[in-house]
Amino acid sequence: VQLVESGGGFVQPGGSLRLSCTASGLTFTTYAMRWYRQAPGKEREMVARINRDGASTNYADSVKGRFTISRDNAKNTVYLQMNSLKPEDTAVYYCFAQHYLIANTYWGQGTQVTVSS
Repeated sequence: VQLVESGGGFVQPGGSLRLSCTASGLTFTTYAMRWYRQAPGKEREMVARINRDGASTNYADSVKGRFTISRDNAKNTVYLQMNSLKPEDTAVYYCFAQHYLIANTYWGQGTQVTVSS
């Protein structure tokens, strides 16, 4: 199983980025997906999650109204659209998959997002 994130980078405050996470080696539609982030010296925190068919989403209070999680099950890919980025959004962003029935979970390798002027 592999989760491969992409789309991170350097952006100025107020800018936008879209992260992608493409899964392989699993049946994507049986997994709920999440995005986490970890800033230097801080614990990893959940940013957003989406259920298997994309009908239900949840967000951390710190990103509500600015970030949008979505998925394309035909492409085995989950996205995180990040708008109005702030310096405090700087972190390594990780993709996470959780099977809806059994205790199978997987992490991606992470992608760095840096927001700075």
